[in-house]
Amino acid sequence: MLAILSVLVLFLCDPVLGVFQKLYCTISDSCDCDFKPKIRDLEWDLYKNLYGQHLAQDIVSEEVAKFLQNKNPERPLVLSFHGSSGTGKTLVSSMLGNHLYGTAMSSPYVHQFVPTLHFPLPEHVKEYREELKSWVQGNLTECARSVFFFDEMEKMPPGLIDILEPFLGPSHVVFRTNYRKAIYVFISTTGEEVINKVALENRQAGRDREEIKSADLQEAIAQTVYNSNTSGFFHSSIIQQKLITRFVPFLPLSRRHVERCARSQLCQRGSCDRDDVVEAVGGDIVYSPVQGQYFSSTGCKAIPAKINFFL
Repeated sequence: MLAILSVLVLFLCDPVLGVFQKLYCTISDSCDCDFKPKIRDLEWDLYKNLYGQHLAQDIVSEEVAKFLQNKNPERPLVLSFHGSSGTGKTLVSSMLGNHLYGTAMSSPYVHQFVPTLHFPLPEHVKEYREELKSWVQGNLTECARSVFFFDEMEKMPPGLIDILEPFLGPSHVVFRTNYRKAIYVFISTTGEEVINKVALENRQAGRDREEIKSADLQEAIAQTVYNSNTSGFFHSSIIQQKLITRFVPFLPLSRRHVERCARSQLCQRGSCDRDDVVEAVGGDIVYSPVQGQYFSSTGCKAIPAKINFFL
């Protein structure tokens, strides 16, 4: 009996458990082995490589850290990214995947959906709903820590995404699957008008952009995506039931942010010292509105092509 107890005590020791886990992970492709969240690295990446987006930096780092610290969350983490093209929404999505899984965005537990690719025909919404439900349910059965990205939500056929409502609510088990540890990220340009309006008014009033608060935009974005017939959340029960954890606004970028993007990409090419190219790129971008020219019309999206032209 003493011998058995000794073995049990030895097995339960953390170092021994660590050894067994490492051994297990050398022969297993379990998602628990691939799930290696690096929150500090995510926070550093956000603050070092995302320009002009204090709201996104704060909300994403805060919500992800809080969610992962809870070993038994009451519901999944559901984030909805909104803003103009080129402001960093896709970049932040990549950062999430890169810092949550050992195999980064190539992890089999990171799932990406694009409406024009996966749901191209509006008349097939009924079939798509069943397919999406089956995909999500199957992947959660495979890995409770699955991450789902839904890009271009403005092109999502209305009514389709509501099939996810049971997975996003406070229930503990749905379809015999524990789903509360999953992360969902919706990405959309819908709501850019209200975000850009707040940023413009703030700029015209002479205030720093960092004075814009998340609370100033949460309800406005929710109402916009719910009422816009070009939104995948048009009259969605997900919005009605308040199942989005946080709406994440991406603000329009000024010339100094554009030039930081250019500098960063030049450094990746080994040309950090090309101040002339940085200035040329910044000066070649179209800014709006006409009176003031405060914000880049394309964010940082056109930067690689501009660099190729001026190098």
